[in-house]
Amino acid sequence: MTDSHPPALSLNSHPPALSLSGVTKRFPGVLANDAISLEVLAGEVHVLLGENGAGKSTLIAMLAGMQQPDAGEIRVAGRSVRIASPRESLALGIGTVFQHLLLVPSLTVLENLMLGGPWWRRLGRSTALARFRDLSALLGVTLYPDSPLARLSLGQQQQVAIMRALWCGSKVLILDEPTSMLTPRGVEELGRVMRRLRAAGTALIFVTHKLNEVYGLGDRVSVLRSGRLAGQLPPEQLNSMSEEEVSDAVIRLMFGRTESHDEEGECLSDHGRKIARKAPDSSARRKRLVAQEIATAAARGECPLRGVFLDLAAGEVLGIAGVDGNGQKHLAEALAGQRPLTGGSLILDGHEIGGSGVAARRRLGLRYITDERLGEGTVGDLSVAINLILKETGRPPLWQGGISRWGRIHAHARDRIERYDVRTPHERTPIVKLSGGNIQKVLLARELTKGEAAIAIFNKPTYGLDLQNTLLARERIVHGAEQGLATLVISTELDELLEVSDRIAVLLRGRIAGIVENGPGAAQRIGALMTGAEAA
Repeated sequence: MTDSHPPALSLNSHPPALSLSGVTKRFPGVLANDAISLEVLAGEVHVLLGENGAGKSTLIAMLAGMQQPDAGEIRVAGRSVRIASPRESLALGIGTVFQHLLLVPSLTVLENLMLGGPWWRRLGRSTALARFRDLSALLGVTLYPDSPLARLSLGQQQQVAIMRALWCGSKVLILDEPTSMLTPRGVEELGRVMRRLRAAGTALIFVTHKLNEVYGLGDRVSVLRSGRLAGQLPPEQLNSMSEEEVSDAVIRLMFGRTESHDEEGECLSDHGRKIARKAPDSSARRKRLVAQEIATAAARGECPLRGVFLDLAAGEVLGIAGVDGNGQKHLAEALAGQRPLTGGSLILDGHEIGGSGVAARRRLGLRYITDERLGEGTVGDLSVAINLILKETGRPPLWQGGISRWGRIHAHARDRIERYDVRTPHERTPIVKLSGGNIQKVLLARELTKGEAAIAIFNKPTYGLDLQNTLLARERIVHGAEQGLATLVISTELDELLEVSDRIAVLLRGRIAGIVENGPGAAQRIGALMTGAEAA
C-alpha cells in the first residue's frame, strides 16, 4: 500500500466537487456532527478518519441522503443542494459503497447493476452491457456480466458495488471502510481501482481505520473527533512526511496526544508487530479443545467444513487465516454449538461435545464472541444491563425463585461497565445506541467473566473498530491467554493474527491448508497457503 503513485489532478480553478459548511446533526442526547466544514476536490482521494462514534457514519449518511443536516450547507460542484433521499444523492452524482455491500447475491452482476431504474422503463440489456464495458475499462477489472454474484469473491463483489455506485455517472465516490474484509491482494486491487478513478477526475472520500492505507492511498486527510473536525493534513504536508510521521500526526489528531511509535503507536499503525507477553507455563499447555475431521453441511453459496483437524491448548492463541468465505463462519458456529456437525468429533477436556448445544458448551467454559454484534451477539432494543446477562436468565444470584432481582442486575451491569470501560450514558441505555467498539466491550464483559471462561472463540474481533478499540481488543486477547485462556481468533486481517497468535492455521475451501508457527517469514508462508500456491 506504500508504493508511489502519481500526484492528484490539479483542478483548483474549478469549485470543489463537494463541500460542507457548518454541517450539524443532532440526535436525542447526542451531537453527532458539530459545524463540520471541509472540501472534497475532483481527482483527489480525501481520507476521512476518526474513532467509532466520532461522526463519520452520520456524515456519510447525510451525503448519501439517508439523513438530513439540522444546520449548515452542502454544495455539489458549487451549487447548494438538499439531499433528501438516496435517489437524490445519486442524481447529484454522489455514489456510496457502504461497509456492508447492498447487493443481491441471487442475481447476476448485470442484474445487480440494473437495479433501481425507473419502474416504467423497460430494462435495456444492450445499453446496460455497453455501460458495463465502459466501467470495466475505467476500473481496469475483469468481470463477467452474467456471473451470479454469490459465486464471486468478496473483492469482486466490491468491484461490482463500485460499478453500481458509478452506474449513473457519479463524480463523487464514497468508500466506507472498503478494505475491512479484503485480503492483502484484494486491498492492492482496490488501490489500483482507486488510482484509476482518481486519474479520471473522480473525487473519492475514503473512510478507513488503517494508517498504512492513509499513507499509501490518501492525498488529503481529515480527522473527526467527538463530532468535530479535529484537523487536516493537506497534500503539500502529506507529501513531505514519512509514513511514521503521518501515523503520529493522525494519532495526535484522533486522540489528542502523541503515541510512542515503539510501543502503542506501532500497533496502531498496523505494522503487524507481535504483542509481547509472558511465555505460557509449559505445565498449563494441555490440549483443551480438539477437532478431529469435523464437517458441516452448507446452504447454496456457502462453504462447508470438509474434514478439519485442529487442537487448541490452554494459554495459547491459535489464529485462523484465510480469504473470507472459505468456511470461517461454519468453523466458528460449529465450535460454538450453533451449527450441527455432519461428521467428525469435537472433544473438550476429554469429553465429546459434538452433539451438545450452546448452553451445554457454555457451562463447560466455552465462549463465542461473534462478528455480528447486533442481532446475533446482542438485542439492540434491550438495555446494556439486560444484554450483559442474556445468557444467565433465570439463574441465581440475579434471579431468585423465578423473580428478577433488578437491583443486583443493574449493580452487576455497573461493575462490568466500569471494568471494561464501556462508554454508555447509563446501564439502562439501549445497546443499539452505543458505538461498535462499546458493543464489543459489552460482549467481552459478558463472555469473558474471570473464573468461568476456559476457551474463547473470537470471530473478526476488531471488525469495524477504530484504532484505539482495535488495540484494546487485541491486548485483551493476549491478556486472556496470559491467564491461561485457550483462545481461537478467526480474522481476515493477517496483521492482526501475526500480532496476537502463537500459531496460525489457514482455512482454504473448508479445509486446513496448513498451520504456521508465528515468527520470521510467517506472513509469506501464510500468504502462499491462503492463495493455494503452497500445499499443506
